[in-house]
Amino acid sequence: MALEDSLISKPIQLKKLHLQTQEVIDYSNEILTSWGLEDSLLVYTRTAILFVLVFGVSFMLWWLTRKIFLSIIHSFASKTKTKWDDYLVEKRFFSAMAHMVPLLLMDYFMRIIFYSFPRIADLGIRLTDIAIVFVLMIVLTRFLNTAGHVLEDRESLKDKPIASFIQLGKIIVYVVLGVVMISVAFNVDLFVILTSMGAMTAVILLVFKDTILGFVGSIQLAANDMVRIGDWVTMEKYGADGDVLEITLNTVKVQNFDMTITTIPTYAFISDSFRNWRGMQESGGRRAVRAINIQISSIKFCTPEMLDKLGEIELIKDYVAKKENEIADFNANNQINKKVLINGRNQTNIGIFRYYMEQYLRKNEHVRKDMTLMVRQLEPTEKGVALQVYFFTKTTVWSEYEKILSDIFDHFLATLEYFDLAVFESPTGKDFKRLLN
Repeated sequence: MALEDSLISKPIQLKKLHLQTQEVIDYSNEILTSWGLEDSLLVYTRTAILFVLVFGVSFMLWWLTRKIFLSIIHSFASKTKTKWDDYLVEKRFFSAMAHMVPLLLMDYFMRIIFYSFPRIADLGIRLTDIAIVFVLMIVLTRFLNTAGHVLEDRESLKDKPIASFIQLGKIIVYVVLGVVMISVAFNVDLFVILTSMGAMTAVILLVFKDTILGFVGSIQLAANDMVRIGDWVTMEKYGADGDVLEITLNTVKVQNFDMTITTIPTYAFISDSFRNWRGMQESGGRRAVRAINIQISSIKFCTPEMLDKLGEIELIKDYVAKKENEIADFNANNQINKKVLINGRNQTNIGIFRYYMEQYLRKNEHVRKDMTLMVRQLEPTEKGVALQVYFFTKTTVWSEYEKILSDIFDHFLATLEYFDLAVFESPTGKDFKRLLN
């Protein structure tokens, strides 16, 4: 037993040696001694037998857990009404948990197996502890993924940046357990590691700058309700014009109307300007602002013949008659010389057309009457006089909105000739050629 005494001369230093450990070693030695084993052969044989037994039991527990326990859990989860257990199964949360049982068993028996080899026992315990922490990291990560899916399914949280907070939780898990793994691997006190990290604050801030800014941006977006998932946003700086698909810790994904995806840094929604169309969508009406440029040379006073023709248009016949009576009374009371058309008050074709446009919009079934509706004349420019319409449609769907707007202006452009008005058009090469000929 000389080698035995030399091998165990420096036993593992523990504050309290478990009684079970000593009993297992003594019992194993008695059995192996009865087999005729002594000294180094006894030590190596005992170590090998204990290692095979513990490894075999651990493997058996792992197999039973995955094949039987997980089957029971999956069967139970499929029968319940809650979604939590379904998502836990889908994200393989329980599969990761199954690795904890054999690892904990091996960690517990490591000092018994390598009782006579303190350095190997210490190394084995460190490796199993690192493996346990790593599995715990996977378990917590999959749990956070499950929590994210469950929260996103709730109606009240569907438009909230849940992914950002889940990513933040993962970062915290990675950092904390990563520090624990370093502490276990190098046998360094956690306080020493945290103190060293404090000295590297500047480097950490530089490395995680985008993550920190993204987190701050996510908090501000959620707190101020600036952007929700599903919002239609326009951000010209990044070429984004579409619906928000996802808000994460670092990026916001926008699906443009041409089905491309634009990825924008989360903090850009705080530092840069953007347009959110949510207010328009919630109001139930989409604003339309568009103008027709009238050729100035086509604008004129209405003659009696023109007034008779315009008086036959249903939408404005009452207006034309009433306005003409009002003007006639004014001119008569003020003894205006009407031999010259410019004297006194007169109706103009552009003024009557402007009124016609407003009445047409008020009669249109697709235009909201409870919101701003007007037709106004803008300042004359080198492109003529613009008659601008300002109204809201009853739909906010883009395709329907464009159809309504096109139908309205198709009608306006087609009716201009009835008012002896012409649309301004810049001259083309064909115009110059005709002029030269």
